[in-house]
Amino acid sequence: MIEVHQATKVYRRGRTEVRALAGVSLTVPRGQFLSVMGPSGSGKSTLLNLLGALDVPSGGSIRIDGQELARMDDAALSTFRRERLGFVFQFFNLMPTLTAVENVMLPGLLAGRPREALHSKAESLLETVGLRGRSQHRPDELSGGEMQRVAVARALLTEPALLLADEPTGNLDSRTGAEVLRLLREATRERQLTVVMVTHDPRAAEVGDRILRLADGAIIGDEPTRGVPGVVPD
Repeated sequence: MIEVHQATKVYRRGRTEVRALAGVSLTVPRGQFLSVMGPSGSGKSTLLNLLGALDVPSGGSIRIDGQELARMDDAALSTFRRERLGFVFQFFNLMPTLTAVENVMLPGLLAGRPREALHSKAESLLETVGLRGRSQHRPDELSGGEMQRVAVARALLTEPALLLADEPTGNLDSRTGAEVLRLLREATRERQLTVVMVTHDPRAAEVGDRILRLADGAIIGDEPTRGVPGVVPD
């Protein structure tokens, strides 16, 4: 599903070079939930941005769902992100003027899909994430946990091959965060969805199948989780 080979990323700040990734190689099979951990500056966000086709590597290769990202132009990358990837962010990134169901529909609308079919699917997804009866509420009428559930539903709308989550529980209390993690875990199991989640929280990381540890742009650890797959720690 994901094949990364000797990926590097170098940023220039004036005359200084900052090596954010230093030859990272990894493989993530379809249907696996990978948690990525590391201190600030370790390369976690850089790796996530490269996997999300939001940035390009300085060297090496990244192949997702059989496609080499470096061989795609901007238009192809945009289409790939819209149709094959789902994103869940720490700060939800919902449109404040849209209702919950409209926020979920948004990726499909941008892709030009029929509105009526999208509305039905979005309502179904909101029910799946436990928001039945909340579809007409705008973000300022929802709790943090409810907003993140909307974000999860939105990420699933296009039936992506890969879902990328950046600190999805960072703004939530522990109980609400566990509920969101359970939704991601269930999506992995029921939809054969591959998930890559960046987190600082070791308890959240244990929800995954495997933990990748980064430091100074390099992999320093890669091990299966100790918990039972599919069980969110109390």
